[in-house]
Amino acid sequence: MPAPPQLSKMPTSPHGGEVTIKPYLVGVVLALVLTAIPFGLVATRTLRPIQIFVVIGAAAITQVVVHLRYFLHLDLKPSSQNKLIALCFALVL
Repeated sequence: MPAPPQLSKMPTSPHGGEVTIKPYLVGVVLALVLTAIPFGLVATRTLRPIQIFVVIGAAAITQVVVHLRYFLHLDLKPSSQNKLIALCFALVL
């Protein structure tokens, strides 16, 4: 009987190399935290409205970066830079 698959490792990627689940979990946790902070500030009204808008904007921009890095796997490597340029071009269109 074969051994059960490990939960921390996913099948190999098409580009070779092994894909782990850890970056996805880090991305999910960061996304949840970046969602909970503005939600909590709005719910508790601990800051003035303009300050809350600034925090919401900063969290939104940071969350876009988290999604690009952890879920779309875009970083500053040359191959990823080409993907990022293509993504920016698509956004402009």
